[in-house]
Amino acid sequence: MRKSKAKKRIILPDPKFNDIQVTRFINNMMWQGKKSVARDIFYSAMEIVESKVEEESGIETWRKALNNVMPSVEVKSRRVGGATFQIPIEVSAERKIALGMKWMIRYARARNEKSMALKLASEIVAASKGEGAAVKKKEDTHRMAEANKAFSHFRV
Repeated sequence: MRKSKAKKRIILPDPKFNDIQVTRFINNMMWQGKKSVARDIFYSAMEIVESKVEEESGIETWRKALNNVMPSVEVKSRRVGGATFQIPIEVSAERKIALGMKWMIRYARARNEKSMALKLASEIVAASKGEGAAVKKKEDTHRMAEANKAFSHFRV
């Protein structure tokens, strides 16, 4: 590589839960730099989650949901002798979190509810129970990696 590796930016924890993961989630959810809007949506969703799930706090349900959505393996395309193979590879810890957050947000946006806070809350509750579209995406990714296990010897 010609250029040096980009430095990791320091992310400050969010004001309410004092958690860096929450800030990363809000940053992923943000559109057009409107962080206060994204923050309001997330905090509203946490309140809705707390009202739906009485056993644990909203943030604990969110963490559980994120753990259920994070993939451990994924497939990467690689050309070998004119043919393209889907090669299963382990996912790094940072990328696991990033993929889990992105999938949860994407499938929350695709839901049919009135507001984004309701959509996000529903997706979080579903994911914490091991249901929902984001968990299905993880299972599909794992299934794809399992099906292509024969090509793992092509790994870089």
